[in-house]
Amino acid sequence: MRRQRGTEVDRVADDAALRTAARSIGLQIMLVSALVVVGALALTIAWVLHQTVPKERLEQVAAAGQGEVFVSAIDVVAGLIVLGIGGVVFAGLVTLVIARRAVRPLGDALRVQRQFVADASHELRTPLAVLDARLQALQRKIAGGAATADDKVTADLARLRDDSRALIDIVGDLLEAAGGDSSAASTMSHPVHLNDVVEDVLRSMSVLADKRDVALRYDTVGSAHVDAPTASLRRAVLALVDNAIGHAPSGSTVTVSTRLERDSAIITVTDEGRGITGIKPTRVFDRFARSDPAPETTGTNAHASRPSFGIGLALVREVALRHGGSVRVAATSPTGTTLELVLPTSNQGT
Repeated sequence: MRRQRGTEVDRVADDAALRTAARSIGLQIMLVSALVVVGALALTIAWVLHQTVPKERLEQVAAAGQGEVFVSAIDVVAGLIVLGIGGVVFAGLVTLVIARRAVRPLGDALRVQRQFVADASHELRTPLAVLDARLQALQRKIAGGAATADDKVTADLARLRDDSRALIDIVGDLLEAAGGDSSAASTMSHPVHLNDVVEDVLRSMSVLADKRDVALRYDTVGSAHVDAPTASLRRAVLALVDNAIGHAPSGSTVTVSTRLERDSAIITVTDEGRGITGIKPTRVFDRFARSDPAPETTGTNAHASRPSFGIGLALVREVALRHGGSVRVAATSPTGTTLELVLPTSNQGT
């Protein structure tokens, strides 16, 4: 709860900073527009005075008692065209300078974000590699008879090894997304079997589902391959399932289904929660956007709601867009919510 309040405070501070920056940019553009208008008027008056008739003609007009000054229409039109072009060019140059100043903080923030993701992912690589090596060594000891374990422990150890390798792949995928490691692109060397990834995610998430007394069900129609790295696809499906489990009440079921439609593979995740409340369904994929938390239950099967920071579904949309797909809220009501991830199928899959 304290961390959520801190996030809200940071968001309010960020919104205030953005409003201040917007006002500053608006004032600068207004000032430039005023300078352009005043400058154009001044130059127009100067041009008109310059293009008046010669002094001799003015003396004749004065002698005749006429108070008129004659200006050539062609000269006036030509002058206005030149002044208009000059004003547009000047306004464009000044606006470009203002835009660069306005965008510079965004560029700095983006570089800091990418650097943080790259640094954090790089630092995670070594401990994850050590963990995987230790698990592998323990597996070898059990297989060689140097250590003893029953079938359940052996199976759990194998799952831990799978999870550690999945974490290593996720770290590589994060580095690729941040542009910090081009070698991670090798993870997309061949099409990925969608059903295998979904089944692997459900096996991993079964621990959290059991803890919250939520059943996981998988329905599939057909088999599909998609052109996306295994780590990216696993991250997206895992985030969808994790979100569904987090909003599912005790004793309910989270249903994951996959199907094919033309050249697309569609993954749907449905929970039996109370639906999206407190926020527009179209905004749930925005970073740091969160719906109202589900009320905590009491009793034998009670469980506390896990904190949500509004990042998981934003990562799903990022993965989907990066690989030519999309994600949306297919349905939401007091009886549950269905999220739908669409990815193009691979022509090389068999």
